[in-house]
Amino acid sequence: MNEAIRPGPESPQAPQPSPRSPELSVIVPTFNERDNVTVLYRRLEATLQGVAWEAIFVDDNSPDGTFDVVRSLAQHDSRVRCIRRIGRRGLSGACIEGILASSAPYAAVIDADLQHDEAQLPKMLALLRSGQADLVVGSRYIEGYKNEGFNKQRAGASQLATEVAKKVLQVEIADPMSGFFMIRTDRFGELAPKLSVHGFKILLDVVASAHGGLRAVEIPYTFGERQHGESKLDSMVALDFLGLVLAKLTNDAVSLRFLLFAMVGSIGLVVHLTTLFISLEVFKEPFAEAQAAGALVAMTSNFILNNFLTYRDQRLKGFAILRGLIAFYIVCSVGLFANVGVAFSVYDQEPIWWLAGMAGALMGVVWNYAMSGLFVWRKR
Repeated sequence: MNEAIRPGPESPQAPQPSPRSPELSVIVPTFNERDNVTVLYRRLEATLQGVAWEAIFVDDNSPDGTFDVVRSLAQHDSRVRCIRRIGRRGLSGACIEGILASSAPYAAVIDADLQHDEAQLPKMLALLRSGQADLVVGSRYIEGYKNEGFNKQRAGASQLATEVAKKVLQVEIADPMSGFFMIRTDRFGELAPKLSVHGFKILLDVVASAHGGLRAVEIPYTFGERQHGESKLDSMVALDFLGLVLAKLTNDAVSLRFLLFAMVGSIGLVVHLTTLFISLEVFKEPFAEAQAAGALVAMTSNFILNNFLTYRDQRLKGFAILRGLIAFYIVCSVGLFANVGVAFSVYDQEPIWWLAGMAGALMGVVWNYAMSGLFVWRKR
């Protein structure tokens, strides 16, 4: 067996399940995977014979009715459960909820797209049972790994992100970006309050939050081809990753969502100053009116970008976008008046347009962040 063992501090003896409870919970985050979940269930059933197991599917209210398929499976097999999340999105959050809902001493995370090798689960479980490890990772960067479904572009991006994570966060395991792993649930419970519910890289978050406190073993596996549906990874994953790295560098002093909001705010500042400059120099507007125009345009662009990026797990759609935009204007109205007032006061004392504009814009950003989570993208 090819494996990489990373030593860590001694941990208490591996927990033992009670005779009536499952020993292993397999956590499967899902979104639009109705054609894959039954196949995965059958594979787990065949692979985990002799193991007291359960499968917890955590579904983000899939439009294709994935939860209905899982519910049907659960009606015929009590080992299957479904957590249907309303108003919440994201792989990391789904994994956290699934593991915390488990009463088993061990929990595995596996994708629903059939690309992870479920045949490795008994080997992973044996390593945890023996007390050799607190965490077992299906690794793509050790001898024995086979790739049948990872294209070169994704593989290259993943390798780059892995190297950044290892160097910046001082992570020692070879594949902290893996989405296939098994962990002791008691150790996960200790780390859970430190984890971000946003983003896709739950394992990196776990390992970085543990600060070397988890004994990890890595084993190779075969990464297969997706059978049905489409990949959920999009261009925003890179920003999620960057935000997670920055959050861990600050020892979780700032959240991933705040960092994304701040990035959008930086773009909004550029939009604001550009609009201010055009209003002053091209349209020859008085400063107060030009500042108000800059603030209004920046608020609109911030709303659009935050809805697309920062709050995409609670993204407003359809008519809700217009309602949200109106709500965003309303809750930021006080900030807008403060924005113009502060900027005009600065400009009146020192007529430097960009300094006055920046002072007013920063005032608006603070108010926008404080109020948007409460009234615009509030969880229902």
